[in-house]
Amino acid sequence: MGLGSEEHPEIKKKPEIKIQNVVSSADIRQRLDLNEIATKIKESRYEPDKFPGLVLKLKEPKAALLVFNSGKFVCTGTKSIEESAIAVQKAIELMKQHGIKIEGKPLIKAENIVASAKLFLKVDIERLAFEMPNTLYEPEQFPGLIYRMDSPKVVFLVFASGSLVCTGAKKEADVKRAVYKLRDILLERGYAKPE
Repeated sequence: MGLGSEEHPEIKKKPEIKIQNVVSSADIRQRLDLNEIATKIKESRYEPDKFPGLVLKLKEPKAALLVFNSGKFVCTGTKSIEESAIAVQKAIELMKQHGIKIEGKPLIKAENIVASAKLFLKVDIERLAFEMPNTLYEPEQFPGLIYRMDSPKVVFLVFASGSLVCTGAKKEADVKRAVYKLRDILLERGYAKPE
């Protein structure tokens, strides 16, 4: 199974894939005083009685970071892994500008990529749910089918319209690979046809 439409001449359009959110983690391997950060940086919010982390929102790139006193960060809201790394670096620079000592360079790792996609196919959800393993479909509760793919390891929400949500990937290339692989499975097994 490949990525080209040449294997499926009936397909007029390639899947349209859009990254919606990247969640990444970072670790600077040093303890942080969250009260000090909250006092010095107005873009931050720290309410330890409600949540153990400090929330730091950035405008550019648009991101929200959770900062913990262990030196660990969680970054969410970016549209790419690169943007996520930039957001973590900007947060660290902002702390340094406010006199907070940061010695280490952050170890940054993508944890989850959420993407939406359009396959430009009509999908027979009922048949797919009945015949395909690793699916869950409860139409009385939700109109989408859940499909767990093993390689790459992702979870899809599949709709009859051919729209998808893909979650669980750790690399952007895996999102593309998974979407094209699912499209090929749907076409080859007769679960979908072009719009």
